[in-house]
Amino acid sequence: MNLGNALFTTQDAATGELRGVAVDVMRELAARLGVPVEFVVHATPGDVADAVAAETWDVAILAIEPARATTIAFSPAMTEVEATYVVHADSPLRSVGQVDTSGVRIAAPEKAGYELYLTRTLRNATLVRTKGFPASIDLFNARQADALAGLKPALLASMSTIPDARLLQGTFMTVNHGLGTPRQRHAAAAYLQAFVEDMVASGFVARAIERHGVQGLSALT
Repeated sequence: MNLGNALFTTQDAATGELRGVAVDVMRELAARLGVPVEFVVHATPGDVADAVAAETWDVAILAIEPARATTIAFSPAMTEVEATYVVHADSPLRSVGQVDTSGVRIAAPEKAGYELYLTRTLRNATLVRTKGFPASIDLFNARQADALAGLKPALLASMSTIPDARLLQGTFMTVNHGLGTPRQRHAAAAYLQAFVEDMVASGFVARAIERHGVQGLSALT
């Protein structure tokens, strides 16, 4: 479970209880398998992805990314969410397409799905990686970055902590999330593919998103 993406998982500060779309999906998976579910909590998606080598988890919800697919077998996508940038209010940048320019510094949390995408696709701008999204906000607020990359819902929710900033219109990518399991677990990967296909087709994912009131996360159909 990845606490770095509140669209899927949140944790009660007082009780430690986990809630969210990811919790609902994992409990349904465990129920179908007839086994108990144990939540292994990580602070960031990068931590989850790195832990696959230690086999401390059997299944996780992560952004589907080629850089992760060497060690993680992914199910089909079950959700999508837009990723975009925040810039300083006085920035000359007016559109997403202008950000990949020489001299522009982009803050992004290391090993997030959109950071991996930017690492692969940026041609001119410089990516400044941080440990977690809050650290990216701090870097941006200190004006050590010209743009802040993030999932659009997270950026919108954080605007109160980013003074004198504005959200650029448009997106640089659409992030798709699915279920992943360690690459060598072929039977598990085949099961998860069928499971996710059913979760999407039955509307389970869409209902979970609606039940938790998640804004900006869309179920695929």
